[in-house]
Amino acid sequence: MIPGRLTATYVIETAQDPARAAEVMAGEQSTGTFVRVPGETDELRERSAARVESLQELSESPTPSLPHARPGSRYRRAEVTLSWPSENMGPSLPNALATVAGNLFELRDFSGLRLLDVEFPPEFAAAYPGPQFGVEGTRRLAGVVARPIIGTIIKPSVGLSPDETAAMVRNLVRAGLDFIKDDELMANGPHSPFAARAQAILRVVREEADRTGRQAMFAFNLTGEIDEMLRHAELIEQLGGTCVMVSIHSAGLPAVAHLRRHCALPIHGHRNGWGALTRCPALGFEFKAWQKFWRLAGVDHLHCNGLRNKFCEPDDSVVASARECLTPMLGGYTVMPVISSGQWAGQAPDTYARLGTVDLMYLCGGGIVAHPMGIAAGVASVRQAWDAALAGIPLTDYAARHEELRAALEAFSQ
Repeated sequence: MIPGRLTATYVIETAQDPARAAEVMAGEQSTGTFVRVPGETDELRERSAARVESLQELSESPTPSLPHARPGSRYRRAEVTLSWPSENMGPSLPNALATVAGNLFELRDFSGLRLLDVEFPPEFAAAYPGPQFGVEGTRRLAGVVARPIIGTIIKPSVGLSPDETAAMVRNLVRAGLDFIKDDELMANGPHSPFAARAQAILRVVREEADRTGRQAMFAFNLTGEIDEMLRHAELIEQLGGTCVMVSIHSAGLPAVAHLRRHCALPIHGHRNGWGALTRCPALGFEFKAWQKFWRLAGVDHLHCNGLRNKFCEPDDSVVASARECLTPMLGGYTVMPVISSGQWAGQAPDTYARLGTVDLMYLCGGGIVAHPMGIAAGVASVRQAWDAALAGIPLTDYAARHEELRAALEAFSQ
């Protein structure tokens, strides 16, 4: 970290000298151009211009990563770190994002440009307090201490009435789940108005908590206009709920930060749309850089996919993402990684072996609700798999004495 400066590190690909390309980046994202213009005094440049802090050439190729070819050119790759005085944007997340990831992606000088990391100066920590609950606060509210928080998602995603959703929630809570969440496609539609759904679900959650002494956490999708999100968060708090969810790309950084300042509940950050920012390896964002913005904005949980997931993300990337969530930032806080996407009991041992921690949410869809012995057996199979992982016992050995896990292995191992 450079005091008083925002820094960002990139991998670039260019047909020109990478050192000149890095200067183009610095000029474009600060004083406005690579060349000196009228009115740009030495004092102004010294005070406001971005600096190239480091540059390391990586490789060379006769073909570009993206369709931006110059005939006869060779394409050079380099890792570049730039820095900006924090005075340029102030302690503002949306303006910091515009600085490190704005017009750079459109510059014709580059056939590839990817943001790897970003470091915020301390004044951002003062302006954005980060998550309220994080790992420990979420565990306290969910009543889960020494294992992952095990959960699922309401399916079908849309179409259920409030009463139908509440009936499903009752079954899920009685099955022993710690955490349930809205699908990101469910918000405040006419077939299931938010207030009616919240009242029906939390009535069931309270009744089951009175019966068992333990309240399941339900994450209600607030995503919408800012005033609407604040009203809905307040309603959930009044009704005794313990979590809200936001599709963070749809809402945006200022909306999430505003919600954090006015909401007394954990914020479950859903990253739908993330693939558009990261799927091309030569363009966009690494999770390491991207997640820091949302942690500062105040989310308590962040989705990371899971091992052998249904999406395109490889396991190594999933593991790295989860580790980043648990890496202390600025004031030392962490956020809860959410392992999801095609998960069931079978990935538990590998997940634990790769991460070495139980500080995570482990969300299963069909791996729980489609278990051949029923939902309660699906929950039991996932818990048994984690018990086996923590004890260092192979799943097949543990399954010999636990029929729910054995049935899961038989049903889902193909």
